Amino acid sequence: MSNEMYIACLDMEGVLTPEIWIAFSEASGIPELRRTTRDEPDYDKLMRWRIGILKEHGLGLKEIQATIAKIDPLPGAKEFLDELRSFSQVLILSDTFTQFASPLMEKLGRPSLFCNTLEVAPDGEITGFRMRCENSKLSTVKALQSIGFNTIAAGDSFNDIGMIRAGKAGFLFRTTDKIKADNPDLPALERFDDLLNAFRSAMQA
Repeated sequence: MSNEMYIACLDMEGVLTPEIWIAFSEASGIPELRRTTRDEPDYDKLMRWRIGILKEHGLGLKEIQATIAKIDPLPGAKEFLDELRSFSQVLILSDTFTQFASPLMEKLGRPSLFCNTLEVAPDGEITGFRMRCENSKLSTVKALQSIGFNTIAAGDSFNDIGMIRAGKAGFLFRTTDKIKADNPDLPALERFDDLLNAFRSAMQA
């Protein structure tokens, strides 16, 4: 099968970029904000909890964006992405938000990104969020498959498992010991070179 029939689906944070909330936790000195989807499988619960902490500390979008402006992609991520895009269509599926991700996409060469949107008050307070669709990563992969594409996916968190398992092949990348232990049948990789080779092999199988 030609590579045109494949779409490589990648998580963003933890795979291509640092975790934004961990970076903001360190910048703001609020350790509770280190929790991510690696720790909390329920994304709705996690985001409502984060918004509550931001409100409590009087922090909003401007402060988070100031931290994001200083974040660079993970070492080797852009080169990995450039090489992957040379032989496959690539779609980044993330539960982050357009207001967070845009500067990082610029640094990655503007790959295609499907993510969500924050609700922000005129004073910059984050008041809520709108998910693009329910189970957005898995729903997107199933939609791609319904129009004739094969998907191969990689991610590091609980909310990536569905899209990883739904495709022709899938890989855990730089994930936690718990997620590895819970999914012993999924290949768990640590290096971009290995992930690139895994995508290439899966598309040639």
